[in-house]
Amino acid sequence: MPHIRRNQHLGLAGLLVIAVVFAALQLTAVTGRASPDSKNYLSYALSLSGESRAEAGRRAIAYTCESGQHAPLDTIPWTSRKPAGETEAQCVRRLTDSVAYWTRNGNTSGMTAPFANQRFMAIFEARPGYPLFLVPFVTALGAVWGLWLAGLLVALAGAVCVLLTLRAAGASRRAGLAGAALYLALPTGTVAMNPLSDGLSLALGTVIVLGCTLLLRERPSDVSGAGAGRWAEGTGTRSGAGRWADAAGTRTGAALVVGGLALMFPVRYSQALLLAAALAGVFLVRAARLHRTGRRSTPVLRAAGLCALLTALVYAGAHLLSWPMGQDSAQDLLTHHYQRPDRPDPWPEFFAQERVFWWAWLKRQATYPFLPVLLALSAWASWKRRSAVLPVAIAAGAAGLLNQAGHPNLDQLPGHRLIVFVWLLPVLAVPLLLDRPRAGGSSALPAQVEKVGGGQRDGTVRVVQQVGEGA
Repeated sequence: MPHIRRNQHLGLAGLLVIAVVFAALQLTAVTGRASPDSKNYLSYALSLSGESRAEAGRRAIAYTCESGQHAPLDTIPWTSRKPAGETEAQCVRRLTDSVAYWTRNGNTSGMTAPFANQRFMAIFEARPGYPLFLVPFVTALGAVWGLWLAGLLVALAGAVCVLLTLRAAGASRRAGLAGAALYLALPTGTVAMNPLSDGLSLALGTVIVLGCTLLLRERPSDVSGAGAGRWAEGTGTRSGAGRWADAAGTRTGAALVVGGLALMFPVRYSQALLLAAALAGVFLVRAARLHRTGRRSTPVLRAAGLCALLTALVYAGAHLLSWPMGQDSAQDLLTHHYQRPDRPDPWPEFFAQERVFWWAWLKRQATYPFLPVLLALSAWASWKRRSAVLPVAIAAGAAGLLNQAGHPNLDQLPGHRLIVFVWLLPVLAVPLLLDRPRAGGSSALPAQVEKVGGGQRDGTVRVVQQVGEGA
């Protein structure tokens, strides 16, 4: 028992150290994180808290313009926003004049302040989840500290989910802590702290990733008889996170996937749609490969079916609510936020923009190859390790690429927020390299002959190793 408690304390202490260090670094930049879209979410949250639309707009303008005077510090990596080229007073005047102009030109309804035309602001009206999440923070602490604390909690929640995901996949405690640290140190942590819906969407994405990992793995609790007893002995030194992961079953996994996507829908429904579709697609491919090699594919097929059903439900929900869809996104890009006439057929020009963007993106990656190096390490981990988390991580990365492909805007080239789900692949795969290679999956091996009373019987001992799916 003392040994068990010591392991629990080590895991908890490690996570606490990571959280404290991250929070201390974020205190060096409590403000200075606002982007042009931050004022839309903040004004929506203030309206929900009871402020008038005009007062919500005024406070959102004050926050954005004050934030714009603070350049990101060197202690906060991955920020690409440039220092403002205008004074705070000039910024306030420009945005106030813009609100007055669009109010005169018909934008007189909705929860967000009229910073642009009504068609563009409808994009943010269709994301009520993040403003609703912000309400208690900005009500109690004001805009600056409320947004900062909300971002910190979102970032730490995502890191905890990453740790639980790796532990559920059979990784060691040090691999789980490494995954949590990577999540906070890479652009995933920076995006989570920014006052935008992307961070909350990413945190809910890690909940879905955890649920899918639970669905794909083989449960140690499937063991029975003498093998179960030996498994229980072997897991006695697992930390609290490890024991929770061992005890959680497919029902817990399904609940996390359904609940995570349900909460993600009002936060950023387009990313929820892409993530569910990517998971379904990757799981179907994985199930086909398992079937061809004669291995059990039922858990993967069930996960694929669940994600496919949720994809259809997310799409149907957005359609029934008349929220902006892919056609609107293409027109938004090509008409500079609907300030020019719509294109009769936007797709040829949109795909031409895709080619331009991705060529520029590849050249940037060649110049700053940090992401390619991490993706190469992820590929190496996928080759050397078998783990239930790997297909889930690949699907999350694909969802990030699809989201960026839906917004081929060269202005977004230096940033990470639209493609941020790609970074979940190294966050979940690279820590697996810290553990020694093991044979795939939970394998059933012949047991030693066991004496029972005066006789003997044969049993099966389940050796719990790096947990694989469908093995």
